[in-house]
This record gives sequence, C-alpha cells and structure tokens, in this order.
Amino acid sequence: MAQIQILQVITDTDRRGAQVFGRDLHGALTALGWRVRTVALSPGSHPDPLDVPVLGDRPLAPTTLGRLRREASDAQLIIAHGSTTLPACGLGTAGLATPFVYRNIGDPCFWANTPGRRLRVRILLQRARAVAALWPGAARALTRSFGVQAGRVRVIPNGVPVERFPPVEPGERPRARGRLGLRPDAATAVYVGALTDEKDVGTAIRAVPLLRGWQLLVVGEGPLRSSLQHLADRVAPGHVRFSGPTRTPHEAFAAADVVLLPSRTEGLPAVLIEAGMSGLPAVATDVGGVREVVLAGRTGELVPPGDPRRFARAVRTVLQHADRYGQAARRHCVARFELQVVATAWDDFLRTLLT
Repeated sequence: MAQIQILQVITDTDRRGAQVFGRDLHGALTALGWRVRTVALSPGSHPDPLDVPVLGDRPLAPTTLGRLRREASDAQLIIAHGSTTLPACGLGTAGLATPFVYRNIGDPCFWANTPGRRLRVRILLQRARAVAALWPGAARALTRSFGVQAGRVRVIPNGVPVERFPPVEPGERPRARGRLGLRPDAATAVYVGALTDEKDVGTAIRAVPLLRGWQLLVVGEGPLRSSLQHLADRVAPGHVRFSGPTRTPHEAFAAADVVLLPSRTEGLPAVLIEAGMSGLPAVATDVGGVREVVLAGRTGELVPPGDPRRFARAVRTVLQHADRYGQAARRHCVARFELQVVATAWDDFLRTLLT
C-alpha cells in the first residue's frame, strides 16, 4: 500500500476559501483514519500563510509540475481543490496510475466564459476520475456544459468547524466594535473576503449612505483596496472602516448585526457559513450556490447583483428580524455544513473511488 493514501493539492498558501477548506479537510480525514498529505502549488501573498509545503514558485512551472508528479506517484488518490489545480493535476499526472478528483469551487460557466476556455476545461475535466461539486446547480452545469457524466459528479458542500464560530452574544457587540475602531453604538454591517472585481465590494459601500447611521467594516485584502477606500471616502466618509486581512473572522462577526456579500459570482461561500454559525443573518446576491446557505426570508435576504438600493432595503428588512434570522442561520449552517458532516461525505466518496 502507498505510504500516502490521499494527496491534497491547493493553489497557494493564502487563507482563502478553497485553501482553508483543504487544510480543514486534511485534519478531518486524518481523524477518520486516512493518511493525508497536503501541498500548495506556489506561495501566496497573505502575510499569515497556511503552513503547508510549497512545490514551486509558479503554479504551472515545469519544476512545480515535476515535483507534483513525484508527490502523486506516492499516493493512491489526489484531491485537487479548485482553480489552477485542475490544469496542474491534468498535466502533472499525465501517464501516472494515480487518479485525481477535481473539487470545483466556483460557478464553472462564469469562469469558463469563452469557447476556448470552455474547451480547455472540458478536456481537463475528462482527465479527472471524478468531480466534486459544491451544490446541485454546479453539478448540472458540469454535466450540461462540460460533458462530465452525471455518474462522475458527487455533490459535497463546503464544511466549516463549528467550534471555530460560536454564537455571538448581543452584549458583546459594542465591545467588539470598540476593539476594531468602530463606533460602539452604531448598527454595523461587515464584509469579509477578497477585495477583487468579482466580489463587487463597491456595491456594499454605495449602500452605506442609504442606511442612515450605519457603518460598514471591510475585512480583507486585494488589488482593489486603494480604489475602494477612495470610493468610501467619497460616498460614505467616516462610515466605512478597512481592517485588512484576518485569520479570526469571528472577531469581525462579533461586531456586526449583519454580514454582506455583494459578489457578481460565487461558489458556496464559506464566509456565509461561518457567519451563519456565528448566528449572524446575511444579505447576499443570488448567484452561484449562495441560496443553499442564505434562505431568503428565513436566515437572510437575497438581492440581484450590482444594486445598492436593493441591498440597503434588504439590510433594513434583516435588521427588523435579526434575532430570528440569526438563530435560524445557525441551525441551518450547523446541520448542513459542519465540517464533520462534510468529512463523512468525503470519507464515503473516497472509499467508493478506491474500491
């Protein structure tokens, strides 16, 4: 038997959704008796990176793929966690007996949005032994648009360790706001995530002046930080605070009344699961698998992308039902997305593939 049963491959060492989940799944599968090794294709840019071995300087460099090939030859099965890991494993394991499972993390039709990209993704997906989709809509898209046979697709959602996100006590909010440099007595919304174009944080910022007396905490880093800060200074001076990246998002949730996710595209966002486990309701755009986490009228509200006025109205609605929505969000997220529940599904999937 191979020394390593499962080799997990993540894109880089940044603390983003797919990478953090890969780290968490490593621990959960190890606890279930699997022998697991997790590696990153290349370094990330996060100041506090994940502690995993890095294969190379660039994700698709020949030296990186060569090291991946050597790692793969000692494993029984590979799990490739999204994004660049698909071409890396498709190329790096060519000719090897070691099969790989591709974990599709986003909306495949959004990212493969040209005929050339669709063809490349379609060819690479045929190299995978199986594909894990995060929600049923993504599974249907993989079959309909990319030719992946339905029998090769398994739906397994994101998972989050519940102990990392205990319920927020309402009395803690003023103190948490003070620690983050916010006004303790002001209603607070929070965004946690990358500051990139597809996340469309500008829509959340433009909603702030429509919410009299509210403040917005933006937690994260990315190429648009400077332009978003200029936008906030122009449309909502003094009401938007940028706190940079964090490895403890629960501290931001503790300060907030509602979490916002204004993205143009999403997979199954871990940040909404984390907020829900913390007992925080959400206002999010109805894209990708978001409605699997945010149940409109029960745990939060869903709005179309790019509409600050609809966003502001939804935030006011959520505030009227914040306690009820928050309690329902925690029940829903713990029942469906707790890491042990998800790891059990992966355990069954892996055993099926290896037999």
